[in-house]
Amino acid sequence: MAKKEVPVVYLSTYLPSGADSLVLHYLQRYRVHLTITQKRQTVLGDYRHPVPGQSHRISVNGDLNPYAFLITILHELAHLITFEKWGPRVAAHGSEWKKCYGELLTALLDQVELPHDIHTALKTSLKNPAASSCAEESLMRVLKKYDPPRNGVCLIEQLQEGESFCIADGRVFEKGEKLRKRFKCRDLRSGAVYLFSPIYEVKRLATNGSY
Repeated sequence: MAKKEVPVVYLSTYLPSGADSLVLHYLQRYRVHLTITQKRQTVLGDYRHPVPGQSHRISVNGDLNPYAFLITILHELAHLITFEKWGPRVAAHGSEWKKCYGELLTALLDQVELPHDIHTALKTSLKNPAASSCAEESLMRVLKKYDPPRNGVCLIEQLQEGESFCIADGRVFEKGEKLRKRFKCRDLRSGAVYLFSPIYEVKRLATNGSY
C-alpha cells in the first residue's frame, strides 16, 4: 500500500477550514506519525500504538473529502487517547473508546463551524458512536454528499431492483431485494449471492451491460 508522510504544515489542505488547529493540537501533543494512503476498500483510517523505536501511527485514506477526512482522523485519535489512558487491554470500540471519541466530537462541534447537515449528523452520532464511520450509515450518507462527482458512481440504494452494477474488482452484480439492512445482489458470472450495504459505492451499468 503506497503511503506518504504528511508534514503537519500541509495538513490543512486535507481538512475543512478551521479544523486544522484542533487536529494539530492532538497530533503534536502525542507526537503522531501521520501517513496518507491510497484508497482502501475496507477501512478509511487506521491506528497503531507505539512500539520500541516508533511513535503513535495513524494512517488516513487520501481520497476522502475534507469532512470525511476530519471525522476519520478524529476516530483514530480516539483510539490513540484510549490507549494512552487505559492501555491495550480494553475493547477496541468499547465504552472507553466511545467516551474519548465523544469528547473529540464535542470539541469539534464547539470549535469548528460545520455545514448544518454534518453538524446534525454528528450530534446524533454522539448518542452512541459506531465502531466504524463506514458502519454509521446516516453519517456516511451525509459525508458522501461532499464527495466530488464521479461519472456513473452511485450508492447501491440509488439503484432500482434488477439493475446491474460493477464493483472495484471488476465483478458485475444484479441488485436484488433488501433483507433487513442489506441488499441481496447476485454475481452475474458465478451466480453467488452477496449482501451489500445500502451505501456501498458502485458503478452503474447501462442496460446493455456497458459502463
